[in-house]
Amino acid sequence: MVDRRAILVLVVAVLAWVGVPGADAAPPLKVVATTGMIADTARSIGGPAITVTALMGEGVDPHLYKASPGDVRIMSGAGLLLWNGLHLEGRLGDAITKLGSRVPVVCVSDSMPPDRLLRSGGAGSVPDPHVWFDLALWRFACERIRDAIIEHAPGAADGVRARCAAHLELLDTAAGHVRAVVASIPAERRLLVTAHDAFGYFGRANGLTVRGIQGLSTDSEASLRELNALVDLIVERKVPAVFIESSVPRKTVEALVEGCSARGHAVTIGGELLSDAVGAAGTEQGTHVGMVVNDAEVIARALGGTVPARPAALATWLDAAAGRAP
Repeated sequence: MVDRRAILVLVVAVLAWVGVPGADAAPPLKVVATTGMIADTARSIGGPAITVTALMGEGVDPHLYKASPGDVRIMSGAGLLLWNGLHLEGRLGDAITKLGSRVPVVCVSDSMPPDRLLRSGGAGSVPDPHVWFDLALWRFACERIRDAIIEHAPGAADGVRARCAAHLELLDTAAGHVRAVVASIPAERRLLVTAHDAFGYFGRANGLTVRGIQGLSTDSEASLRELNALVDLIVERKVPAVFIESSVPRKTVEALVEGCSARGHAVTIGGELLSDAVGAAGTEQGTHVGMVVNDAEVIARALGGTVPARPAALATWLDAAAGRAP
């Protein structure tokens, strides 16, 4: 027997999320985001009140990205421009700064407490820009995005606040799962070695030692001495796997594997991690939460962990992001 009340509740919920054509007098706010992580978060929070364009797609390295004339036109037509800051978009930063007098520009890291930002060279050095890997810290970005959307689309304020609250709950659930995943790795193997130093916040949040072959930016290069020091560490800790990244060439990681082999220690490439860009659209890795969960699970499996089942709420959300039927 069909439960008409349940169907009605479902229809109301769907309409509340996607909106009813013609119901809102104001057109959606045009939001442009520099990275996929920011774009995905904005979509979750803004819902039908906004349209979102991401400048940097799958596999794009933001450290080396240069604005094309087309990018400048897209940013110039934005009702709101969101960027990460902290020198992540180094070569794009000048264009964004120039647009600030004509387009509302919001740096999503501005509201993050300075004492929670990592710095590779101590006080006074450049902060680590990879803040999306600490899901608790990313809450500040969510709230900054929420407030910016409400400021420029005030008629959608109630829905934006509700969606932001739901997204913050999702972040908390995902953070708990990621901690459990990393905790499944044997303690002596909790060493994450990647192409560049993008996972410092991930390591701090989840009890993992992190080493990158390159520095915070892929603009930097590792010296032979630094590469040899990493080989020594991997051999000493008997780490079974190192990792490549989707947005960084793999040659330095392959050189690391060869160096370990020459020392009599077999180390494999444990998988490809998503560091500075989300995965393909229409997949769970194409979302901010999905990329972090995916990375944690890839790391744990390669380092000898046993990945626990995903919490139901998280699994349902990721299934929906990937278009999988419940």
